[in-house]
Amino acid sequence: MMVPITPVCAGIVLAAGAGTRYGRPKAIAEGGAWLRAAVAALTGGGCDPVIVVLGATGPSPRIVDLPQGTQHVWAADWATGLGASLRAGLIAAARTPAQFAAIMPVDTPDVGAEVVARVTVAAFAAPSGLARAVFHNTPGHPVVIAHKHWNAVCAAAVGDSGARTYLSGRDDMVCVTCDDLATGVDRDFPATTAR
Repeated sequence: MMVPITPVCAGIVLAAGAGTRYGRPKAIAEGGAWLRAAVAALTGGGCDPVIVVLGATGPSPRIVDLPQGTQHVWAADWATGLGASLRAGLIAAARTPAQFAAIMPVDTPDVGAEVVARVTVAAFAAPSGLARAVFHNTPGHPVVIAHKHWNAVCAAAVGDSGARTYLSGRDDMVCVTCDDLATGVDRDFPATTAR
């Protein structure tokens, strides 16, 4: 009896931004707790390798306490927007055996391994190889993208659009409800800041 082979999924943590609304780069927010949570979610959800995209903190991880076992890449053009971070992460993932990439921003700390696992399984089963978490009818993260889409995603990822430009034109994205597991809310402001 043949045992099905699970596809290889790289995890990509987008942690390059300056966090201007937050007041400092989110890669170092809460003493690095958000970064550790994102890496743990991807690792626990079955992603290997996990690649952390750095930017505002500089090309060396000396300022960022990277969790053991992660890889990092620096998006030199990080200041041009989220698209630069996504491109850097996908280019790094393309140098691995990964057939899928699970994209997570660093600032969704309540999204855990169960969410990642649920969305990756859906992407693996989908003919399109595309799936994303949805929280209370709102698209969220992670977004899982099969390798066959990476070049087109990179080409469309300009400024702050990330993968949105490419994915919004598709009707084959599998939306995976994850309300029972997390809020999926991204943190733009410190908890003590009045808005």
